[in-house]
Amino acid sequence: MSQPPSGRVPDGGPGTEVPTCPRHPDRVSYIRCQRCRRPVCPQCQRSAAVGVQCVDCIREQAKGIRPQVTVFGGRAGADRPYLTIAIIAICVVVWLGELLSPRVFQEVAFAPALGTSEPWRLITSAFAHSPTQPMHIIFNMLALWIVGGYLERMLGWARYLAMYLVTALAGSVTWLLFQPVDPSNQGAWVPVVGASGAVFGLFAAVIVLNRHLGRDSSSMIATIGINAVIGFVVPNVAWQAHLGGLVAGGLLAFAIAVSRSQRRPALAWVAFGAVLAVVIALAVGKYASSPAPVLIPFV
Repeated sequence: MSQPPSGRVPDGGPGTEVPTCPRHPDRVSYIRCQRCRRPVCPQCQRSAAVGVQCVDCIREQAKGIRPQVTVFGGRAGADRPYLTIAIIAICVVVWLGELLSPRVFQEVAFAPALGTSEPWRLITSAFAHSPTQPMHIIFNMLALWIVGGYLERMLGWARYLAMYLVTALAGSVTWLLFQPVDPSNQGAWVPVVGASGAVFGLFAAVIVLNRHLGRDSSSMIATIGINAVIGFVVPNVAWQAHLGGLVAGGLLAFAIAVSRSQRRPALAWVAFGAVLAVVIALAVGKYASSPAPVLIPFV
């Protein structure tokens, strides 16, 4: 097969320029975009109902199209729950770090005696799990994958992340309310870790939102019931954190449903702020109402 001389097109006559792609001037193309009629190389071609369109026209067309969203504000047709995957990845990395060094557990776990000096542990503990009980992280991550991906697509990443963090904090604070905080008390140094509070919050959110949509949630209710029984039967399970996350998740989901019914999206964020304020107030009140610590002197 022979090629035409450079700078010419076959049968184009003298002085006829070779059509090149505007985005890739070194590439010759005799195919034109159906919208702008400019030459378009294979890399810049996008299939259209008739012929092809260039990427620039596709981008301009997309600007004028309103993105499709779910009834609760999530992006319709989202492929993967990337935020849920990220949370699971963080939990797994932290857990592996705990296996490699006990210091990781010591730095992220929450104990009541440390709440006033290191309050961030109320959140970091929700990304850690028992290094001696692999089933702890396995069950939590499996539950998070099932309900988290569903909620992330339904709510969108921003409200989903806010719900996860608020319910995780609510779980830690509810557990705190039942514990001594005086550093001289041995119980004040008992650590707690796990994403269970947040997971139970997501459980409650699924039930409330599904009910609002007229969907069945009997399997989720059964799961919560089974885990509630386990919390009272199996030792070393922080059922208080489960309860706190469950209540917070239910309230937040109810606010989201109400905001949708009233077509006032900002109302949901007001509710998020209100629940967060109450949770923080409970933690502050717990420490403020506790007796002053009596430290045991070293001898």
